[in-house]
Amino acid sequence: MSAPGSADGQAVRRPTLTQVAALAGVSLKTASRALNGEPNVAETTGERVRAAADQLGYRLNGIARELRRGATSALVGLISGDLTNPFYSAVASGIERELRQHGLQLVTANNDEDAERERALVDAFLERRVRALLIVPSGTDHGYLAIEGTRGVPFVFLDRPPVGMAADTVVIDNHGGARAAALHLLAGGHRRVALVADLARMAPQRGRIDGFVEAMAEAGNDEWRPYLRTDVHDVRQAERTVRELLATDPAPTAVFTTNNRLTTGALRALRGHPRPPALIGFDDFDLADVVGTTVVAHDAMALGRSAARLAQERIGGHEGPARTIVVATSVIARGSGERPPN
Repeated sequence: MSAPGSADGQAVRRPTLTQVAALAGVSLKTASRALNGEPNVAETTGERVRAAADQLGYRLNGIARELRRGATSALVGLISGDLTNPFYSAVASGIERELRQHGLQLVTANNDEDAERERALVDAFLERRVRALLIVPSGTDHGYLAIEGTRGVPFVFLDRPPVGMAADTVVIDNHGGARAAALHLLAGGHRRVALVADLARMAPQRGRIDGFVEAMAEAGNDEWRPYLRTDVHDVRQAERTVRELLATDPAPTAVFTTNNRLTTGALRALRGHPRPPALIGFDDFDLADVVGTTVVAHDAMALGRSAARLAQERIGGHEGPARTIVVATSVIARGSGERPPN
């Protein structure tokens, strides 16, 4: 089997300017001047060079060309979680729309929740001399970035604060949102409330777990503790976990899921259940209103826009101390979170 980017097992190499010049029958310097639109190149020569470039599939590296001329890059990097997750795609959309107003372009990469990959991506973006770097971190130590930050590349952290360095940060009110969800269920008479959470090592999940636990402790309720499940990381695992919870005796009368993927898994587990427990999920999602799912909502696009504004201000010369913006949350009651205890 041929390797990716290869033909018949042999690597396919990009055409070079030297090959363009040879095909057009001109010097390397003339080929460069023709493709860069510089003066003093005969029209027929320019046409011949461009035709050769088209034939070979050669394209100028615009970024490298501008940097050689002393210009600054118009690119801003975003390292995030999986962009197929509606949350991250909404964040990226908010960033892109804000940057566009300032003539900047967004380039994205997925860290796969892997600290080593995140660090490699940071290095790759810095090598390309991005104007700023926005990071949804997966690592637990960002001290190494402090050195790069002093070299004029602003960093903004989204959703999760950095560890080991001070930097502008935009986060969701995870603690407050989860606390509000727990209070909502307690007010509905629920005591056996299952908490299904994602990776507990991640700061947003810790905040949501802590907010939930705080509300339960204030209410003097310990009946939820047998139904705590953490490190549930995808839809299938969430579905399996909720099915297992429903099979316990006694079963929980309510479920709180700590992100949109886990809520999706819970909905699959509850499908067709004769007396489903109450359900509240953190993060709104498409069709949640149609299927009547109560959620802890926040504006993911606003999170992205805020991060982009902080980056733009740093690009513009702001040198103040690191700032933190907290995006508010609210419980939107749609029916599932208002079911009474069985």
